[in-house]
Amino acid sequence: MSKKIFCKKLNKELPALTIPPMPGPKGIEIMNSISEEAWEMWKSHQTTLINEKHLDMSDPENRIWLQDQMDKFFNNEDYESAAGFKALD
Repeated sequence: MSKKIFCKKLNKELPALTIPPMPGPKGIEIMNSISEEAWEMWKSHQTTLINEKHLDMSDPENRIWLQDQMDKFFNNEDYESAAGFKALD
């Protein structure tokens, strides 16, 4: 049975990530507070942002901007969305 955590994004107890999704303290923080489901939601949104905004991930400013968007996403704050993008139901 998978470990469960209280997901701060979805406000309920859900299966946790099994490993940190990124290195360092930020990865540990995410693993301890974000569910696997919310992480998958972020990965999809992140891909949409990278593609629509034509972000160059080798540019440190773009990486900082994307990390800021990730923090806003997980904290349920206003975050950037793709213009005209509608998710499939």
